[in-house]
Amino acid sequence: MLLGSFIEAISEFEVLNKGYDLDREVRVPYCCDLLSIAMGRMPQGAAWVTVMANTNALAVASLAEAACIILAEGSRLNEADIAKAKEKGITVLATELPVFDAALLIYNRLHD
Repeated sequence: MLLGSFIEAISEFEVLNKGYDLDREVRVPYCCDLLSIAMGRMPQGAAWVTVMANTNALAVASLAEAACIILAEGSRLNEADIAKAKEKGITVLATELPVFDAALLIYNRLHD
C-alpha cells in the first residue's frame, strides 16, 4: 500500500508530519524501541511503531529507510523534532494505541 493511501486508510493515527515521499510503499509493521536494533534490523519500507519520540528515532527511520514512524501509547515529538521531521521529509504519525495494537491494525490494513 502506498504511504499516502496508508495515511488515509488508518483514521486512528494522527498525522504529525506528512513527509515528502507519499508514493513509497508501506510493506510491513515493525515494532522496536531499542534504536540500535531497529537501525540494524528494520526492513526497508516498514511502518515503524515505537514509543521513542526523539531526534535519534528520526535519524534511525531515515537510515533504515522506514516508510514512516508511528508513535504509540501517546508518545509525541517536541516542536524541535517536528521541525526536524519536516526538514527531513519523514512521515510521522501518532496514536494512543499500545504498540501491539497499532502494529496489528497496520498489518490488518495491509492485508485487507
